[in-house]
Amino acid sequence: MLKRCVMLVCLGVSGAAMASEPVDLDMVSRIRQEAFHNSQVMATLTHLTEGIGPRLTNSPQMAEANDWTRGKFNEWGLANVHDEAFDFGRGWEFTHASVQMLGPRQLPLHALPKAWTPGTDGPVEGEALLVKIEKAADLEKYRGKLAGRILLLSEEREYARGEKPDSHRHDDAGLAELQAFAVPKDEKDDRAERVKKYTERQELAKATNAFFVEEGALAAISISGWDNGIIRVGGGGSRKAGESAGIPELAMAAEHYNQLVRALERDESVRLRVDVDARFTDEADQPGHNTVAEIPGKGRKAGEIVMLGAHMDSWHTGTGAADNAAGVAVMMEAMRILKAVGAQPDRTIRVALWSGEEQGLIGSRAYVADHFAAYPEPNDPAQQALPGSLRDPTGPLQRKRDYERFSAYFNMDNGSGRFRGIYAQENLAAVPIFQAWLEPFHDVGATTVATRNTGSTDHISFDAVGLPGFQFIQDRLDYFSNVHHSHLDTRDHIEPEDLKQAAAIVASFAWHAATREEKMPRKRLLERE
Repeated sequence: MLKRCVMLVCLGVSGAAMASEPVDLDMVSRIRQEAFHNSQVMATLTHLTEGIGPRLTNSPQMAEANDWTRGKFNEWGLANVHDEAFDFGRGWEFTHASVQMLGPRQLPLHALPKAWTPGTDGPVEGEALLVKIEKAADLEKYRGKLAGRILLLSEEREYARGEKPDSHRHDDAGLAELQAFAVPKDEKDDRAERVKKYTERQELAKATNAFFVEEGALAAISISGWDNGIIRVGGGGSRKAGESAGIPELAMAAEHYNQLVRALERDESVRLRVDVDARFTDEADQPGHNTVAEIPGKGRKAGEIVMLGAHMDSWHTGTGAADNAAGVAVMMEAMRILKAVGAQPDRTIRVALWSGEEQGLIGSRAYVADHFAAYPEPNDPAQQALPGSLRDPTGPLQRKRDYERFSAYFNMDNGSGRFRGIYAQENLAAVPIFQAWLEPFHDVGATTVATRNTGSTDHISFDAVGLPGFQFIQDRLDYFSNVHHSHLDTRDHIEPEDLKQAAAIVASFAWHAATREEKMPRKRLLERE
């Protein structure tokens, strides 16, 4: 087997200080051949998006995705294929939504429902009423005034004309900028203020849901967060059994919504017809599920673990292509490639397809807590109601048996753009390792190791407990201009060649992490205070 050592200058150290990291060029060549010339990544993505469709956590489509991916893993010969449960809530789905302006003129309006809000049980018609609710006291202003009305929850928003291209790829200057690390400023601990604002938002949402139902409002509409006809929509109502889900609620394209507000400001009577076919699929709270499979390690390091993963859940109005069937297809393809080239790693390589990511990394946090480490759960119900990032410290980190057996986790969740490198997450000891592993992929555009952190996705569940968790640097394409959480998140926005490149890099990184002499180095864990 051909190997060579790529010699690299350690970050921040003179050229005399060198570090070597073995790179298995024979295996990299086999991985590239399989990834570039026998790819199945687009077949996987197409089935997830156009065969199954959007995969809201705990929806029937998510259950179908869990079942289908388990079947593929078994077909490819992976081991220990199974689902792992975590606490979540009720399932929900919708099949139809329409909004029609009946007066002062007739016009179809583009709107889609928020997840976990009820349907209308057939078409409903009513006069539109603009309401402004910023605090609980504002509700009283509308008592006795909402029955039979369709509520507009947002003010008119001025159109923001785009000043940058919709689609973006990193150039040399942009990649160089990513390599600069900004020393953070001292910041006061504002946890108490953030807890206060979070609690107030939650309490206001619950009070508003119940008030709208009590007052007999028919439906509510808010403005989409983006312009140019893009409907960007997430959750509303409540997924928790026993809590009010409110009234049917939709997000509407800004250019359609604004004209309704302007008509009301001209004292015109705006009459709307709303028809939403949506339903909860469970009466009681149900567990969500992560799908897990692995290639077992061989020999004395077989009990050690390298992980790769992506979240399989999506929002419900597109088909969850860029966010995040792209990541799922790449991680599945990386495992298929390793099996196809006959890889027999020293350490076990495990893939996890997460659920509940869009609701706050729920699936991956639960998995890390079950297998590796977690901070003690608080006893105070008020603290239990907070997300983990806002809770007061409850004691030292509680490490599980597999904590010391863990090596690294690699994640993908920034659309289908080409890999340009990897974020080292301030783990400086990992930098020369990643530079070596990337060197065979310079010819396909992956060259950069950035010391900085990146957040907001499942690698944070590992990083938060001191385990090496990493996210790749990607070309963002139109991820943040057109598709992120929008109804345009479909297969048409995917770049097949970029996914082939990404799958090859993930497979290579997983192989090298699973066969290097030592586990991946860890940065110092700053315990919560």
